[in-house]
Amino acid sequence: MLYQIHEYNRAWLNPLTTWAKAAATTFVNPGSLLAMMPGAPRIAAGYELLYRLGKDYEKPEFNIKAVEVDGHNIPVVEMTAMEKPFCRLLRFKRYADDASAVGQLKDDPVVLVVAPLSGHHATLLRDTVTTLLKDHKVYITDWVDARMVPMEDGEFHLDDYVAYIQDFIRHIGAENLHVISVCQPTVPVLGAISLMASNGEKTPKTMTMMGGPIDARKSPTSVNSLATNKSYEWFENHVIHPVPANYPGSGRLVYPGFLQHAGFVAMNPDRHLKSHWDFYLDLMRGDNDDADSHRRFYDEYNAVLDMAAEYYLDTIKTVFQDFSLARGTWDVAGQRVRPQDIKTTALFTIEGELDDISGSGQTQAAHDLCTGIPAKRRLHFTAPSCGHYGIFSGSRWRNVIYPQIRDFIAKHA
Repeated sequence: MLYQIHEYNRAWLNPLTTWAKAAATTFVNPGSLLAMMPGAPRIAAGYELLYRLGKDYEKPEFNIKAVEVDGHNIPVVEMTAMEKPFCRLLRFKRYADDASAVGQLKDDPVVLVVAPLSGHHATLLRDTVTTLLKDHKVYITDWVDARMVPMEDGEFHLDDYVAYIQDFIRHIGAENLHVISVCQPTVPVLGAISLMASNGEKTPKTMTMMGGPIDARKSPTSVNSLATNKSYEWFENHVIHPVPANYPGSGRLVYPGFLQHAGFVAMNPDRHLKSHWDFYLDLMRGDNDDADSHRRFYDEYNAVLDMAAEYYLDTIKTVFQDFSLARGTWDVAGQRVRPQDIKTTALFTIEGELDDISGSGQTQAAHDLCTGIPAKRRLHFTAPSCGHYGIFSGSRWRNVIYPQIRDFIAKHA
């Protein structure tokens, strides 16, 4: 019922936000008489803020058209390499006419970026992908909004997530692959590679794990505390809802994206309030650069997706309540996950000093589990003065963290 009420509210707000957008444009349009009124910038700023607070935020595009490589402007084409009901494997194919550039691109290492399935779309990692494309061939997991997946496509469990990752690794080819997992997927990625190693399959050359809950018992954050303070049944009864009839996945049980978004905002309400107030002031002052920066951030941040209920509940229990991976009690499709069986894949763990989502030591815990990897093939880095999103986006990602990942991959390629 909650999801249906949310849809009614969206339908009710749509005319208001459409009108607010039109009014905001009218009060700043040089050809409009209203733009000449005293206080017009203030009125326009208020209307645009109202519009952005009430509008729907659809999934953004990656929109990566080109990347600069050693002075060459290299075109990039987004392609679907593999498609499953709950995820598309995307490839960002680089093209060049210059013979020397083609030769260099051909020899670049292959990277699979496993994006989080935790509320936001994979486009949240746009900066991650753009930066990696300078020195690598890049694939990424593009998770599908569960409300768009018809019921006949079946359920999606955490075990299915692990199987998806294995299929993607096999499709690309493990022998020349480097896997980067960001936040939530560190657990299923480690599970997937562990099972492949246990079964005698080839595993990727490296796995880089960034800001993820390998062992959520260490330095628990507010995210971890919520999962441990509430029972499994509480989550099952309070945050799981059926998809309304106006979507292809009508009737599917999901953890709605709007609830996850509310949780994100509730973690730092003062910061978001200040950001919107600053946006209003920037509009009044005509500071278009800062206003555009605000728009770009919240166009991404406010675009959320629904997660299949069974996957969400599996994750709550396995990762945040039972700590099954860290305790060595996790079974996937009836097989025990044994990270100690990984022998040939190099491991790099990265944490942010100020990460308020995955606490200190949670990702580094992978080293305690992957005892089969020689110490000389393992590395850990804690990024100073870096929060969760700074690990994979922004200046600290580009200038501090990425060079270390690039060098780690090159060393083991």
